[in-house]
Amino acid sequence: MTDTSHSIGASGTEAPVIVPKKRRVHFSAIIDHGILIIGALMMVLPLVMVLQMTTVTDVEILKHGPSLTIGDEFYSNLTKALFGASGFSGENTGLSMFKNSLILGVGFAMGKIVISMMAAYAIVYFRLRFATFAFWLIFTTLLLPLEVRILPSYEIVQKMGLLNSYTGLILPLIASATATFFFRQFFLSVPEELVEAARIDGAGPLKFFIDILVPLSRTMIAAIFIIMFVYGWNQYLWPTMITTDEDMFTLLRGIKQITASMYDGQIPEYGRGNLLAILAIIPPVAVVIFFQSWFVKGLTESDK
Repeated sequence: MTDTSHSIGASGTEAPVIVPKKRRVHFSAIIDHGILIIGALMMVLPLVMVLQMTTVTDVEILKHGPSLTIGDEFYSNLTKALFGASGFSGENTGLSMFKNSLILGVGFAMGKIVISMMAAYAIVYFRLRFATFAFWLIFTTLLLPLEVRILPSYEIVQKMGLLNSYTGLILPLIASATATFFFRQFFLSVPEELVEAARIDGAGPLKFFIDILVPLSRTMIAAIFIIMFVYGWNQYLWPTMITTDEDMFTLLRGIKQITASMYDGQIPEYGRGNLLAILAIIPPVAVVIFFQSWFVKGLTESDK
C-alpha cells in the first residue's frame, strides 16, 4: 500500500509523490514459517549427521559418534559401499544388494497392482453370486499382517523350492486387500454409460479392461505403485527368512549385517553402512517425487 501526495515541479504543475506505507507484521505467518523451518531441520539434520559420519574412520565414529568434523574417508567408504563385500562369498556388494532391493520393490508393487486390478474388475463387473462377500473376505485379510502368517508362508515357499529366489521373495506378498479396495472404489465410479458404449462397440471383457479401464486408472495405478514400492523396498523380516545366500541379500539386510555389533575384535563398518543407508533412501524419494502429482490425483479424484 502507498500514499500519494503532490508537489510543485519546475513547470509549476503538481507532480505526484509516492510515499511508501509501512507493511504490517503478521505474527501468525512468522509462527507458521518458524514451525515449518523447525520441522524441515528435524528431517534434514539426521541425514546431515549420517553424511558426516561417512567422511571419517570407523574408529572415530565408535569413539566420538556424530561430530562437526569433516574427514577425508568419503571416497574410500563409497568404494567399499558399492563394490566391497562383507560376507564370505564376496557377492553381497552394495550394487548387488541395491539390485535385489530394486527387483523386490518393483516386482512387489507391480504384482500387487496386477492382482488387485483383476480382483476388483471381477468383483465389480462380473455377476458373481457372492461378489460382495468375496470382497469383504479379501478386505478382512488386513487383520492378518505378514508377521502373523509368516511361518506358514515360509513353509509353503520352502516346500515349493523357492528359497533364495526372486519368486519366493515376491510371490507370497503380492496379494493386497488395500489395493483391491482402492481399485474397486475407482471402478464403481466409472460411468455406466461408458460400459454400455463399450458393449455396443463389441468390446469384450478383456478388451474393455485393457483398452478402457487400464488407461482410466493411470493415476490410481501411480498412487498404488508409490505405496507398494516403498512398502516392498523397506521389507526386512521376509527377505531375512527367505534368503540365506549372500548374493540374494537386500540393502536393508546387508546394512544390518555390516553395522552389527563387534565380533572377533572387528569394528563395525559404520562408514560403509551409512553410505548404504543413504543409497537406500534415494529410490523411494525419487519415486515419490516423480509420481507426486499422479499420487495426489489418484487418491483425491472422484470425477471420471
